[in-house]
Amino acid sequence: MILHKLQGYIQCIYLVEYPEKLLLLDGCSRADIPVIKTFITQTLQRSFSDLKLVVVTHMHPDHAGAAHKLRDLTGCSIAASNVEGQWYQGFDGKLMHLTDMILAKWVAKRLNKPASKVWYPSKLNPDYKLDDGQGLPDFEDWVCISTQGHTDRDISLHHLPTNKVYVADLMVMVKGHFIPPFPVFYPNRYRDSLYKIIDLKPDNIILAHGGEVQPTKQQLQYLLSKSPKIPKTHWRAVKLRIKSIIKRTS
Repeated sequence: MILHKLQGYIQCIYLVEYPEKLLLLDGCSRADIPVIKTFITQTLQRSFSDLKLVVVTHMHPDHAGAAHKLRDLTGCSIAASNVEGQWYQGFDGKLMHLTDMILAKWVAKRLNKPASKVWYPSKLNPDYKLDDGQGLPDFEDWVCISTQGHTDRDISLHHLPTNKVYVADLMVMVKGHFIPPFPVFYPNRYRDSLYKIIDLKPDNIILAHGGEVQPTKQQLQYLLSKSPKIPKTHWRAVKLRIKSIIKRTS
């Protein structure tokens, strides 16, 4: 197993190479498709169809954005968490889907990235639905871990032989500190997920935003201390902003 780290549009891309197949640890951004194709076909000198499985850890634009298109292009399968329904459901879901794509473009602009397409379907149709503790289909050395909190369907991926775990957005690194992501819809689940990863005692933690790291006990304790007690969501942020404006002008 060779783990390749590529710089994606607004996140890291992790492509796992095996002699006869390739695994993508997350669904990436729509804008990342040319990067992935070029790396596979030119750098690795392999067929694009060697990509056999794409895992979607959750439905945000930089984790699910390329999944369906990659399946169309390569014939790969898609795996995701075994959670009922769709993340972006109903009218509120459509608004949140739009908001998340706008946020992705905003992040890209802050990173001085050129404008690119980030639109992707709001509904995911995976070929496999993974339960907690289940091995990835045809990649049994990787095990799915349910790490909800950021959304209701987040998963992490534990590589058993190396004891490395890809946690997607479970934590992000800012100015040398590990902090919770935004949003956190389910704070109790989020805290439980942190303890689940800590209890694994992984040799390395792989972040979607921050690379491969080895947090110290002090850094993990800081992360736990910053874990929210109430949901931190788009709508709560907007309401707090409106309240602040009203307070200043009243």
